[in-house]
Amino acid sequence: MKSKIKRIDINSINASKVSFEQTNVFENLKFLSALEESNSASKNSGWESHHLGKFNHGELLSFLPLYKKFNSYGEFVFDYQWANALMGSNRSYYPKLLTAVPYTPCEGNRILGRTEKDKIELIDKAIAILNEDNIESWHILFPKNNNHEILKQKEFIERHSYRFIWKNKGYDNFDDFLSIFTSRQRSTIKKERKSVARNNISFIQKEWDQITLEDWDFFYLFYQQTYYERGQNPYLTREFFSKINTANQIFKPIIFFAYQENEPIAASLCFKGKDILYGRHWGALKKVSNLHFECCYYQGIDYCIKNNIACFDPGVQGEHKIRRGFEPKLTYSFHYFLNKDFEEAVKKYCRSERAQIKNYLEACKRYTPFNINYKI
Repeated sequence: MKSKIKRIDINSINASKVSFEQTNVFENLKFLSALEESNSASKNSGWESHHLGKFNHGELLSFLPLYKKFNSYGEFVFDYQWANALMGSNRSYYPKLLTAVPYTPCEGNRILGRTEKDKIELIDKAIAILNEDNIESWHILFPKNNNHEILKQKEFIERHSYRFIWKNKGYDNFDDFLSIFTSRQRSTIKKERKSVARNNISFIQKEWDQITLEDWDFFYLFYQQTYYERGQNPYLTREFFSKINTANQIFKPIIFFAYQENEPIAASLCFKGKDILYGRHWGALKKVSNLHFECCYYQGIDYCIKNNIACFDPGVQGEHKIRRGFEPKLTYSFHYFLNKDFEEAVKKYCRSERAQIKNYLEACKRYTPFNINYKI
């Protein structure tokens, strides 16, 4: 009997029975399962899982992470204007379908399969769900370039955004990295780092196989503080990090702890991918000038240099990253609309937005902090 695409429960899948590559740590089924089992991404928080896949004799041949979303929280691609416009026409923007990693604006394949045929089958099934359930739209966030052409063929609308990435040019050390800056900006970064040190703050780096449950307790204390200061509850539960800890060898988390007088006061969390370091979360109990830059940027850059890692992705947007050595890069999302009238309105919006983003990125290059011998 021919295998069909069907809805699947990722919590019941045997990791050894997956036939496609899971090179992106955040698309690993164990990572998605940790989000769901910990109640971080659940129906209660607006993430109702509707994942699709195809099995053959118990082996998972293809997979599409798919959520029915009842809000736009934790996505990092902002569509509130679209939602308001559609609801202003007495139509429902929510629920929508979403293919993304919850709370994680990092690029990935998103449509996982061994062949183009596998991927098209997944797309066709999701579009069929739109029609069956009368859902207005489906959104795929931060897909890598290898799936862009398939999505365009399927009449998805391409939307541009941007992020800032640090690139390792074979630097010997942090001072070697600073040598590409103008003297003024080089001096500014050195002053920022010295100001942290003058507050008697030092750093301890914990690799994935060194992190203890006590370390996660400290980290979560800092992490939740960043949300409480904004009057929000944290996206991720403490249980999520416990589940991450049970699969440390897969996810390879790294925590940079900031200590003051032998007490941890802040930390940033990264994940080590294939030749890339992903900066994800941070928090602090004390407000110290420049601590965020040191903990979230300079410690990660230093780590990449020492470990010969090609690039550091600290997350989306943030113009303040430019003068600290991060370079602009286009990032993408793709959007499918069931009804043509709204599709045309969004196409027009995205065309205008693309032109603005192109101009913005050109301006970023003109305001580079690097000296004339180094160009973005």
